[in-house]
Amino acid sequence: MTTPISAASAYANIAKLTSSSPLSGAEDGGSSFASVLKQAIGSVNEIGQKSDAQTRAVATGKANMVDVVTAVSETEVAIDAVVAVRDKIIAAYQDIMKMPI
Repeated sequence: MTTPISAASAYANIAKLTSSSPLSGAEDGGSSFASVLKQAIGSVNEIGQKSDAQTRAVATGKANMVDVVTAVSETEVAIDAVVAVRDKIIAAYQDIMKMPI
C-alpha cells in the first residue's frame, strides 16, 4: 500500500532525475534522448501529483469520485509506458553487451 510519505519520496526522486541529468544534450541543437526522457519522466511526475491532489480533494469532499478514478487511471497508464520504455532500454543494452567485439 502506498503511503503519503512513500509517494512524496518517489516524487522527490523523480524531481531529482529531471532537474540534474548527467547525460549531455545534442550538439546540433536538436532534442537528445536524455532531454526526451527527462520530459517524459517530468510529465509522469506531474500526472502523479495531479492524481494525488484529486485523491486528497475527494477525501475532503471537494471532488467527484469519477475524477479521482480517471486521474489514477491516467497515472497508471503513464507509469506503465515508462516501465515499458525502461524494459526496452535494458533489453537493448543487454543485446549490445552480447555483441562480439
